[in-house]
Amino acid sequence: MFEAELWRMRDLVRTRRYVMTLHAEDEMDADGLSIFDVESVVLTGVITERQRDRLPDEWKYLVSGWSLAATSVTAVVKFGPTGKLVFITVFRE
Repeated sequence: MFEAELWRMRDLVRTRRYVMTLHAEDEMDADGLSIFDVESVVLTGVITERQRDRLPDEWKYLVSGWSLAATSVTAVVKFGPTGKLVFITVFRE
């Protein structure tokens, strides 16, 4: 399920067309994760859930995958209005 969205996410990560929110950067630091760990989550992971935000009216996705140290990490992402992938937050499982 959501294969097309996952392929699009992976393409955006591979071509470095993504942005990190300040909250995502803070959570990365708190969990000892690097940007390479977060990229790895999308490249190795699966979409485990899709949620609809009412305001603004958009979809966000929970992607669970592996960091470079083989720890389970989840990223919450959405497709931004400019076509980039937006990392909303990340956290270790």
